Amino acid sequence: MYKVMLVDDDYPAIEFLSEMIEWNELNIELQSTHENGANALAYAQTDMPDILITDIGMPKMDGLELTKKMKQRKPDLQVAILSCHNEFTYAQKAIKLGVQDYILKETLDPEDLTELLMSIKENLENNQRKNLKRLKLENAVERSKHLAKEKFIKELIYQSPNAKKDWCYENNFSGFKLEKRDYIPVLCFIEDYNALKASYSSEDTFQFAVQNVIEEVVHNSEYEDKHFVFEEYKSFMLIPYQPSLKIDNFGEAANLLRVLQKTLKDYLNIQMSFLIGEKIAPEDLQFELTNLLASNTQRFYMEPSAIMRRKETHDHNKEDLFHYYDQAAVELRRLIFKKEIRNIPPYVTKWLDFIQENTFHPEVIKEWILKLLLELKIKLKALQYFQTSFNLEILHKEIVYIETITGLKTWFIDCLESAIILTTESLYSSKHKEILEACVYVSLNIEKKLYLEEVANHIFLNPSYFSRLFKKEMGKTFVEYVKSIKVERAKELLDQTTHSISEICERLGYDNQSYFIKLFKKHEGLTPAEYREIQNLPE
Repeated sequence: MYKVMLVDDDYPAIEFLSEMIEWNELNIELQSTHENGANALAYAQTDMPDILITDIGMPKMDGLELTKKMKQRKPDLQVAILSCHNEFTYAQKAIKLGVQDYILKETLDPEDLTELLMSIKENLENNQRKNLKRLKLENAVERSKHLAKEKFIKELIYQSPNAKKDWCYENNFSGFKLEKRDYIPVLCFIEDYNALKASYSSEDTFQFAVQNVIEEVVHNSEYEDKHFVFEEYKSFMLIPYQPSLKIDNFGEAANLLRVLQKTLKDYLNIQMSFLIGEKIAPEDLQFELTNLLASNTQRFYMEPSAIMRRKETHDHNKEDLFHYYDQAAVELRRLIFKKEIRNIPPYVTKWLDFIQENTFHPEVIKEWILKLLLELKIKLKALQYFQTSFNLEILHKEIVYIETITGLKTWFIDCLESAIILTTESLYSSKHKEILEACVYVSLNIEKKLYLEEVANHIFLNPSYFSRLFKKEMGKTFVEYVKSIKVERAKELLDQTTHSISEICERLGYDNQSYFIKLFKKHEGLTPAEYREIQNLPE
């Protein structure tokens, strides 16, 4: 619906037009009325109309001055002049200002004004169609240019090592070429990409908005636009290197990137991080661009909105992190079973700080965390009453797209807190929550001798009643259940630690190693030593 503003110091005229014109039938909103041009202009600063109907002679600011100032702010504003003056000079001034019509008040007929408004509305609709068509054409040209640049950078990265070295100086398949000068390549990362693009109508629109901001910033600097989208949240900038001892090229590049960061944050609420490569000639760019893309570990440990020079990183062996797996798993089970939701963030922070100090490879870290979640899911499922929201297929898809340790920390905390909420709900909705509490107690104290009376006292039940209730609910006696849980814990220790059989036997509260081995074999069909040997066989 188009908006109209009425301006006249003659109140009866304002009242007459307001009441005599069927605004709703014309699908036009009477936005506001004003007694002089100054008030009308002040109002338009925050809410500009599409149509202005104004008198000429008014105090503070006349209609012609108002029209001139409002046209400066909105060139396609449609204007109709109402006046008592029939002198040619007034009409001439109005025509020069691009006014649609000049109407004398003494001959004013509401029907004539209605026809004029319909004509103005048609003009607005035609202009809108033309603007939309022009905008689509401009966007198509821009998108074509962006696609050509994207194609160019991919050709540059994926070209054969035997390709002609100076091909990038020539018009290639993408219609883009580089100058014969050195460049500083920069790999750009959009933080929280999946969450951000969801707020746009399409991924193309999101990318287009980001590219326009980048181009605007670069255009306002002394650098040329050399920004290339590579894939989704990754893109490259090639910043021209100026060979001069007086210029700190890397410092100047960092300054440009900081301006870009602030602009993206201010206009699109987007955070972007940058990894700066080494100065290199276009014919050798493939080498440095590939190095930037391969810097996964450095990227993983970058803080949000970081600007860093690329450096070589050395990853620790996978086994180094998994050496601590059992400790992390035991601590995690204790937090979940005790429903200590407030201690989840400190737990995650402690382990991820340790991981960051030792710069383990991102893929190893993700494997380690997924294993923790999978084992926790199995433990919760073994308690029968507990539910868990962990869908390992979904978790795996989610964790693959996490690029930084900061994002991983938030995601891991969310997973664990949701697990505690669900287990708490399951506990309180259970018909026999005493049995569930008994199972939790066993899990938390599995590495010591457990007696039925001890557990019954813990949940305030008579031992005989507890024994019968447990058998009814779990389908096995309490002693059989404890033995099965101890065997499962023994398997974990055999898998995840280098403890000897005798150490594991003692750790689980068994004084007799032969009895422990016999118990293990009865459950698993092989001895602890045979089980460990099979588990350690190469895949």
